[in-house]
Amino acid sequence: MTVQPFVSPDLIRQRFSRAMSDMYREEVPLYGALMELVEKTNRELLARQPEIARQLKRTGEIERLDMERHGAIRVGTASELATLARLFAVMGMQPVGYYDLTPAGVPVHSTAFRAVHEEALQVSPFRVFTSLLRLELIEDPELRSFAKSVLARRSIFTEEALRLIEQAETAGGLNEAEAVEFVRQALETFRWHHSATVSAAQYQKLSAQHRLVADVVAFKGPHINHLTPRTLDIDTVQEQMPAHGITPKAVIEGPPRRDCPILLRQTSFKALDEPIAFTDQPESRGSHSARFGEIEQRGAALTPKGRALYDRLLNAARDELGDFPNEANAARYDALMTQHFAEFPDSIEGMREQGLAYFRYFATEKGLAAEGLGESSLEDLLRDGYVKAEPLVYEDFLPVSAAGIFQSNLGDAAQAHYAEHSNRQAFEQALGRSAIDELGLYAETQRRSIEECAEVLRIKLT
Repeated sequence: MTVQPFVSPDLIRQRFSRAMSDMYREEVPLYGALMELVEKTNRELLARQPEIARQLKRTGEIERLDMERHGAIRVGTASELATLARLFAVMGMQPVGYYDLTPAGVPVHSTAFRAVHEEALQVSPFRVFTSLLRLELIEDPELRSFAKSVLARRSIFTEEALRLIEQAETAGGLNEAEAVEFVRQALETFRWHHSATVSAAQYQKLSAQHRLVADVVAFKGPHINHLTPRTLDIDTVQEQMPAHGITPKAVIEGPPRRDCPILLRQTSFKALDEPIAFTDQPESRGSHSARFGEIEQRGAALTPKGRALYDRLLNAARDELGDFPNEANAARYDALMTQHFAEFPDSIEGMREQGLAYFRYFATEKGLAAEGLGESSLEDLLRDGYVKAEPLVYEDFLPVSAAGIFQSNLGDAAQAHYAEHSNRQAFEQALGRSAIDELGLYAETQRRSIEECAEVLRIKLT
């Protein structure tokens, strides 16, 4: 009997990402329009700025640009989160980072499931921002008890998906036939359901507590609530969205526009108002708003020093604004962000010299052609053109930006204030493991790239 080889988790993740994108395009036609706009914008920018195209080729990002996606889901129980962690592990995705969104009035805490090694990210950079509802923040004890009972009765995974997860864990992987079926079964967890699992009155009570509570509790499954392509020019996409029949949110979340992008900038179109049926009104139609389209532009991953500077400047701009960024104050907010971020170096050299960002180092053609370099320092190699530095792409998320995206699509009225503090310990207990420190991953990638340069140049670094 021939034993079939296992399919790489990276390839399973790549297939799942494509299947998810196809499903979401069918469910949310505006997502297809958004994809076309992003592809057109990227193509035009690469033609207009060939140096960016060359940089993307040097780093290998050009191959992953068109397939880059992140999704977001919200689950209701520790058991659901723990099983999701097992499902994502089959695809080589691990929980990276801890995000507490309660300070911004969103009753969840989150992590991002993604690949963690640069080679795996090149195959598929698919990420899923995964949030767990904090049921303890539901103020009404009776409503809190009701929400728990509804969530306890549902199963968001198919029996076959659960069997294949266990098969992968026991055998160490999935063969071709199993991998194909796993993608098909796993997709069902993220599918939209038009029928709610509660009555109209119960839905209204959940929604009155917080619209996100209703979104998590009132449905059969967590349904993917957005998928996000990566653009190289988010400002142009934002400007062009109305001409394509897409209404953007008022403010681009994250840092201001820069020549040398940092971290993550995000925008989205307003959540769709979708018809749903309630348990007591199966023939009539209510409505629910949760699913939307999002676009992101990714820049350099920042070091702890860089993040501290970013947070200080962001907080200064928001404190001076004195309000939640919205349509009425969008222009003033943009001006304040630009003003405060003038302090942040806007060049690769400036960020590297001040230790604000992580970099990946590449041996140049000149370096590869050189002989007898002997011992040398990294700075000398950079100065003499034997090595080139490129910023590492930020693969993760920003809690303030995530909350801003959620709020813009839940409505300003959904904002709330919670006295509870973040509870990473409870989240990781539900997860069944610790979330990985994202900054450590960037430091490891940077270190590996330096060691690789030393190896290919046959030198000893001093």
